[in-house]
Amino acid sequence: MSTPDRDTGVTVIAKTVTRVVFPLILLTAIALLLRGHNLPGGGFIAGVLTVAAFALLYVIYGLDFVQNDLRDRGGTATTAAGPAIVAEYRLAFAAGLGLAVAGGIAAIALGFPFLTQAVLFLYDLPIYHELELASAFVFDLGVYLVVVGALLTVLAVVGAE
Repeated sequence: MSTPDRDTGVTVIAKTVTRVVFPLILLTAIALLLRGHNLPGGGFIAGVLTVAAFALLYVIYGLDFVQNDLRDRGGTATTAAGPAIVAEYRLAFAAGLGLAVAGGIAAIALGFPFLTQAVLFLYDLPIYHELELASAFVFDLGVYLVVVGALLTVLAVVGAE
């Protein structure tokens, strides 16, 4: 039988499962992000899955663990506006929004309708042999950053209260 942690009441089993499951969830999210322009999946579902992994981390280890220990930063955990890490989540949101819009505007700059997809195939590569580069990935990556930034901001602010 597991014994609860003295500080938080979380069992050793829960902490161990989180350490194993967290990277697997992130790996699945990355796989969904990379295949999103061809198959079901993409930026939105990958972002939601990433936030679910961080929510698990918050529940088991707490916001301070993610903010200070996991990221190797000391200092104050909260500011007058809320947790200090929220500023970085907002930056991810803004960068994602800019990337998604830039992906659409690039098509307009080339004389095509907004968000027109272009595909480039690279052949005779050493490891992959053939690689497909789609412009839709830029949009998916932007959506991913928007979802992660927005949901982690909400999660951190609500979780700090």
